[in-house]
Amino acid sequence: MDQSARRVVVIGDALIDELRTPSGSDDHVGGAGLNVAVGLARLGVPTTLLASVGDDGDGASIRSYLAEHGVELVATTNPLGTGRAVSERVDGEPTYAFSDAAVARGLDFGEAQLAAIAVAPLVAVSSYPFDDSRLTERLLDAVGAEPPRLVVDPNPRPGFLRDPEAFATGFARAAAASLLVKIGEDDAALVAGGSLDDWQEALLAAGAGGVLATRGPDGASLTLAGHETMRQGIVALEGDVVDTMGAGDATFASVVASLLSQTAAPGSVDWEAALTDAMRVAAATVRAPGALLRRP
Repeated sequence: MDQSARRVVVIGDALIDELRTPSGSDDHVGGAGLNVAVGLARLGVPTTLLASVGDDGDGASIRSYLAEHGVELVATTNPLGTGRAVSERVDGEPTYAFSDAAVARGLDFGEAQLAAIAVAPLVAVSSYPFDDSRLTERLLDAVGAEPPRLVVDPNPRPGFLRDPEAFATGFARAAAASLLVKIGEDDAALVAGGSLDDWQEALLAAGAGGVLATRGPDGASLTLAGHETMRQGIVALEGDVVDTMGAGDATFASVVASLLSQTAAPGSVDWEAALTDAMRVAAATVRAPGALLRRP
Protein backbone atom coordinates (compact mmCIF):
# COMPACT_ATOMS: atom_id res chain seq x y z
CA MET A 1 0.00 0.00 0.00
CA ASP A 2 1.52 3.38 -0.96
CA GLN A 3 1.93 6.21 1.56
CA SER A 4 -0.99 8.31 0.26
CA ALA A 5 -3.34 5.34 0.52
CA ARG A 6 -2.26 4.79 4.15
CA ARG A 7 -2.98 8.36 5.33
CA VAL A 8 -5.30 8.11 8.30
CA VAL A 9 -7.60 10.96 9.30
CA VAL A 10 -7.98 11.64 13.02
CA ILE A 11 -10.92 13.76 14.16
CA GLY A 12 -10.80 15.11 17.69
CA ASP A 13 -9.65 17.80 20.08
CA ALA A 14 -6.43 19.80 20.07
CA LEU A 15 -5.85 22.06 23.04
CA ILE A 16 -3.39 23.31 25.62
CA ASP A 17 -3.00 21.29 28.81
CA GLU A 18 -2.24 23.65 31.68
CA LEU A 19 -0.69 21.44 34.35
CA ARG A 20 -0.86 22.98 37.81
CA THR A 21 1.28 21.84 40.71
CA PRO A 22 2.04 23.38 44.11
CA SER A 23 5.18 24.88 42.60
CA GLY A 24 3.44 26.53 39.63
CA SER A 25 1.99 25.65 36.23
CA ASP A 26 3.26 24.51 32.83
CA ASP A 27 1.61 24.56 29.42
CA HIS A 28 1.79 21.56 27.09
CA VAL A 29 0.23 20.89 23.71
CA GLY A 30 -2.37 18.16 24.14
CA GLY A 31 -5.88 16.91 23.51
CA ALA A 32 -6.91 13.30 22.94
CA GLY A 33 -7.33 13.66 19.18
CA LEU A 34 -3.96 15.37 18.86
CA ASN A 35 -2.26 12.72 21.02
CA VAL A 36 -3.66 9.95 18.82
CA ALA A 37 -2.61 11.73 15.60
CA VAL A 38 0.94 12.30 16.86
CA GLY A 39 1.06 8.74 18.19
CA LEU A 40 0.15 7.35 14.79
CA ALA A 41 2.81 9.49 13.14
CA ARG A 42 5.38 8.15 15.61
CA LEU A 43 4.31 4.64 14.62
CA GLY A 44 5.06 5.48 10.98
CA VAL A 45 1.50 6.15 9.82
CA PRO A 46 0.93 9.28 7.66
CA THR A 47 -1.72 11.22 9.56
CA THR A 48 -4.03 14.20 9.09
CA LEU A 49 -5.75 15.79 12.10
CA LEU A 50 -9.10 17.55 11.82
CA ALA A 51 -9.54 19.75 14.89
CA SER A 52 -10.87 23.07 16.16
CA VAL A 53 -8.01 25.51 16.86
CA GLY A 54 -7.99 29.22 17.63
CA ASP A 55 -6.18 31.87 15.62
CA ASP A 56 -4.03 32.81 18.60
CA GLY A 57 -0.73 32.08 20.31
CA ASP A 58 -1.92 28.75 21.70
CA GLY A 59 -3.08 27.76 18.23
CA ALA A 60 0.34 28.63 16.85
CA SER A 61 1.92 26.35 19.47
CA ILE A 62 -0.34 23.50 18.36
CA ARG A 63 0.46 24.05 14.68
CA SER A 64 4.19 24.10 15.39
CA TYR A 65 4.01 20.93 17.49
CA LEU A 66 2.08 19.03 14.82
CA ALA A 67 4.50 20.17 12.13
CA GLU A 68 7.40 18.99 14.28
CA HIS A 69 5.87 15.50 14.40
CA GLY A 70 4.88 15.40 10.73
CA VAL A 71 1.10 15.58 11.27
CA GLU A 72 -0.94 17.50 8.71
CA LEU A 73 -3.57 19.80 10.27
CA VAL A 74 -6.88 20.72 8.64
CA ALA A 75 -8.15 23.25 11.16
CA THR A 76 -11.56 24.65 11.92
CA THR A 77 -11.02 28.14 13.33
CA ASN A 78 -12.58 28.33 16.79
CA PRO A 79 -14.02 31.86 17.31
CA LEU A 80 -13.55 31.44 21.08
CA GLY A 81 -9.84 30.75 20.66
CA THR A 82 -7.84 27.62 21.36
CA GLY A 83 -9.23 25.38 24.07
CA ARG A 84 -7.51 24.84 27.40
CA ALA A 85 -7.70 22.02 29.92
CA VAL A 86 -6.53 22.95 33.40
CA SER A 87 -5.21 19.84 35.11
CA GLU A 88 -4.33 19.15 38.71
CA ARG A 89 -3.17 15.90 40.27
CA VAL A 90 -5.34 14.21 42.89
CA ASP A 91 -3.80 11.01 44.32
CA GLY A 92 -1.63 10.78 41.20
CA GLU A 93 -4.52 10.99 38.73
CA PRO A 94 -5.25 14.13 36.69
CA THR A 95 -8.49 16.08 37.11
CA TYR A 96 -9.57 18.52 34.42
CA ALA A 97 -11.47 21.77 34.04
CA PHE A 98 -12.14 22.81 30.45
CA SER A 99 -12.45 26.29 28.97
CA ASP A 100 -15.52 27.32 26.96
CA ALA A 101 -13.41 27.12 23.80
CA ALA A 102 -12.49 23.51 24.58
CA VAL A 103 -16.11 22.50 25.13
CA ALA A 104 -17.26 24.31 21.95
CA ARG A 105 -14.95 22.26 19.72
CA GLY A 106 -17.26 21.77 16.77
CA LEU A 107 -15.85 21.16 13.31
CA ASP A 108 -16.53 22.50 9.85
CA PHE A 109 -17.15 19.78 7.30
CA GLY A 110 -16.08 21.97 4.43
CA GLU A 111 -14.25 21.16 1.23
CA ALA A 112 -10.85 20.58 2.85
CA GLN A 113 -12.21 18.33 5.59
CA LEU A 114 -14.38 16.28 3.23
CA ALA A 115 -11.49 15.86 0.77
CA ALA A 116 -9.25 14.48 3.52
CA ILE A 117 -11.94 12.10 4.77
CA ALA A 118 -12.84 10.89 1.28
CA VAL A 119 -9.46 9.27 0.61
CA ALA A 120 -8.63 7.99 4.12
CA PRO A 121 -8.62 4.20 4.60
CA LEU A 122 -9.45 4.78 8.26
CA VAL A 123 -11.07 7.64 10.16
CA ALA A 124 -10.18 7.58 13.86
CA VAL A 125 -12.31 9.69 16.17
CA SER A 126 -11.30 10.61 19.71
CA SER A 127 -13.11 12.99 22.05
CA TYR A 128 -15.78 14.14 19.60
CA PRO A 129 -18.85 16.17 20.71
CA PHE A 130 -21.35 13.33 20.32
CA ASP A 131 -23.76 15.29 22.51
CA ASP A 132 -24.35 17.57 19.49
CA SER A 133 -26.73 15.57 17.28
CA ARG A 134 -26.04 17.81 14.26
CA LEU A 135 -22.30 17.22 14.47
CA THR A 136 -22.82 13.49 14.97
CA GLU A 137 -24.97 13.39 11.85
CA ARG A 138 -22.41 15.33 9.83
CA LEU A 139 -19.61 13.02 10.93
CA LEU A 140 -21.51 9.89 9.92
CA ASP A 141 -22.54 11.42 6.60
CA ALA A 142 -18.96 12.44 5.85
CA VAL A 143 -17.46 9.05 6.66
CA GLY A 144 -20.22 6.96 5.08
CA ALA A 145 -21.12 3.37 5.83
CA GLU A 146 -19.32 1.51 3.03
CA PRO A 147 -16.67 0.41 3.29
CA PRO A 148 -16.67 0.55 7.10
CA ARG A 149 -13.63 2.58 8.19
CA LEU A 150 -14.66 4.39 11.37
CA VAL A 151 -12.77 3.72 14.62
CA VAL A 152 -13.98 5.57 17.73
CA ASP A 153 -12.74 6.33 21.23
CA PRO A 154 -15.49 8.42 22.89
CA ASN A 155 -13.01 9.60 25.55
CA PRO A 156 -15.65 11.37 27.65
CA ARG A 157 -14.49 13.49 30.57
CA PRO A 158 -16.54 15.26 33.24
CA GLY A 159 -16.66 18.94 32.38
CA PHE A 160 -16.38 18.19 28.66
CA LEU A 161 -19.91 16.83 28.37
CA ARG A 162 -22.76 19.27 28.00
CA ASP A 163 -25.43 16.55 27.91
CA PRO A 164 -24.33 13.02 29.01
CA GLU A 165 -27.57 11.39 27.80
CA ALA A 166 -27.28 12.97 24.36
CA PHE A 167 -23.60 11.98 24.26
CA ALA A 168 -24.50 8.34 24.97
CA THR A 169 -27.07 8.41 22.15
CA GLY A 170 -24.68 10.01 19.66
CA PHE A 171 -21.84 7.66 20.50
CA ALA A 172 -24.11 4.62 20.18
CA ARG A 173 -24.99 5.73 16.64
CA ALA A 174 -21.32 6.08 15.75
CA ALA A 175 -20.42 2.77 17.37
CA ALA A 176 -23.02 0.92 15.29
CA ALA A 177 -21.22 2.13 12.14
CA SER A 178 -17.70 1.45 13.41
CA LEU A 179 -15.07 -1.16 12.67
CA LEU A 180 -13.94 -0.87 16.29
CA VAL A 181 -14.64 1.20 19.38
CA LYS A 182 -12.47 1.70 22.46
CA ILE A 183 -14.09 2.04 25.88
CA GLY A 184 -12.87 2.04 29.46
CA GLU A 185 -14.23 1.47 32.95
CA ASP A 186 -14.55 5.18 33.70
CA ASP A 187 -16.28 5.70 30.35
CA ALA A 188 -18.83 3.02 31.16
CA ALA A 189 -19.81 4.66 34.42
CA LEU A 190 -19.97 8.16 32.91
CA VAL A 191 -21.72 7.43 29.61
CA ALA A 192 -23.59 4.14 30.01
CA GLY A 193 -24.21 4.27 33.76
CA GLY A 194 -23.29 0.61 34.13
CA SER A 195 -20.52 -1.96 33.95
CA LEU A 196 -17.89 -2.15 31.24
CA ASP A 197 -18.92 -5.70 30.27
CA ASP A 198 -22.60 -4.76 29.91
CA TRP A 199 -21.73 -1.78 27.74
CA GLN A 200 -19.43 -3.89 25.59
CA GLU A 201 -22.20 -6.41 24.95
CA ALA A 202 -24.67 -3.65 24.12
CA LEU A 203 -22.29 -2.05 21.60
CA LEU A 204 -21.60 -5.37 19.89
CA ALA A 205 -25.31 -6.16 19.76
CA ALA A 206 -25.97 -2.75 18.19
CA GLY A 207 -23.55 -3.46 15.34
CA ALA A 208 -20.04 -2.42 16.39
CA GLY A 209 -17.44 -4.52 14.57
CA GLY A 210 -15.36 -4.91 17.70
CA VAL A 211 -14.77 -3.48 21.16
CA LEU A 212 -11.39 -2.72 22.71
CA ALA A 213 -11.95 -2.45 26.47
CA THR A 214 -9.22 -0.98 28.65
CA ARG A 215 -9.41 -2.40 32.15
CA GLY A 216 -6.91 -0.46 34.25
CA PRO A 217 -4.68 -2.81 36.28
CA ASP A 218 -6.21 -5.79 34.46
CA GLY A 219 -4.86 -4.68 31.09
CA ALA A 220 -7.23 -4.78 28.12
CA SER A 221 -9.52 -7.06 26.15
CA LEU A 222 -10.51 -7.14 22.51
CA THR A 223 -13.77 -8.67 21.34
CA LEU A 224 -14.58 -8.86 17.65
CA ALA A 225 -18.19 -9.49 16.66
CA GLY A 226 -18.87 -13.21 16.64
CA HIS A 227 -15.50 -14.16 18.17
CA GLU A 228 -14.12 -15.07 21.56
CA THR A 229 -12.66 -12.32 23.73
CA MET A 230 -8.88 -11.88 23.72
CA ARG A 231 -7.21 -10.58 26.88
CA GLN A 232 -3.82 -9.07 27.58
CA GLY A 233 -2.53 -8.07 30.99
CA ILE A 234 -0.36 -5.11 31.85
CA VAL A 235 3.06 -5.49 30.26
CA ALA A 236 6.06 -5.19 32.59
CA LEU A 237 8.94 -3.07 31.33
CA GLU A 238 12.01 -1.70 33.04
CA GLY A 239 11.56 1.55 34.96
CA ASP A 240 8.85 3.06 37.11
CA VAL A 241 5.47 4.33 35.98
CA VAL A 242 5.85 8.11 35.76
CA ASP A 243 2.69 9.47 34.13
CA THR A 244 -0.48 7.62 33.10
CA MET A 245 -1.91 10.56 31.13
CA GLY A 246 -1.22 9.20 27.62
CA ALA A 247 -1.85 5.49 28.16
CA GLY A 248 -5.32 5.33 26.61
CA ASP A 249 -4.42 7.47 23.60
CA ALA A 250 -1.27 5.39 22.98
CA THR A 251 -3.28 2.16 23.17
CA PHE A 252 -5.83 3.49 20.71
CA ALA A 253 -3.17 4.74 18.27
CA SER A 254 -1.40 1.38 18.32
CA VAL A 255 -4.59 -0.54 17.55
CA VAL A 256 -5.56 1.89 14.77
CA ALA A 257 -2.14 1.31 13.21
CA SER A 258 -2.75 -2.45 13.35
CA LEU A 259 -6.12 -2.01 11.62
CA LEU A 260 -4.46 -0.62 8.50
CA SER A 261 -3.47 -4.11 7.36
CA GLN A 262 -7.08 -5.19 7.63
CA THR A 263 -8.18 -2.46 5.24
CA ALA A 264 -5.72 -3.91 2.70
CA ALA A 265 -6.54 -7.57 3.28
CA PRO A 266 -9.57 -8.26 5.50
CA GLY A 267 -8.93 -10.81 8.20
CA SER A 268 -5.15 -10.54 7.96
CA VAL A 269 -4.63 -8.85 11.32
CA ASP A 270 -2.99 -10.93 14.03
CA TRP A 271 -5.16 -9.50 16.76
CA GLU A 272 -3.43 -11.28 19.62
CA ALA A 273 -0.18 -9.64 18.52
CA ALA A 274 -1.91 -6.30 17.95
CA LEU A 275 -3.32 -6.30 21.48
CA THR A 276 0.07 -7.24 22.94
CA ASP A 277 1.76 -4.49 20.91
CA ALA A 278 -0.78 -1.95 22.17
CA MET A 279 -0.13 -2.90 25.79
CA ARG A 280 3.63 -2.68 25.23
CA VAL A 281 3.28 0.79 23.70
CA ALA A 282 1.08 1.89 26.62
CA ALA A 283 3.61 0.50 29.12
CA ALA A 284 6.44 2.45 27.48
CA THR A 285 4.35 5.63 27.30
CA VAL A 286 3.56 5.70 31.03
CA ARG A 287 7.26 5.39 31.84
CA ALA A 288 7.94 8.89 30.53
CA PRO A 289 6.37 12.23 31.49
CA GLY A 290 3.62 13.64 29.29
CA ALA A 291 1.23 12.04 26.82
CA LEU A 292 3.63 11.52 23.89
CA LEU A 293 3.47 7.93 22.60
CA ARG A 294 6.66 5.98 23.29
CA ARG A 295 7.86 2.77 21.68
CA PRO A 296 9.03 -0.04 23.98
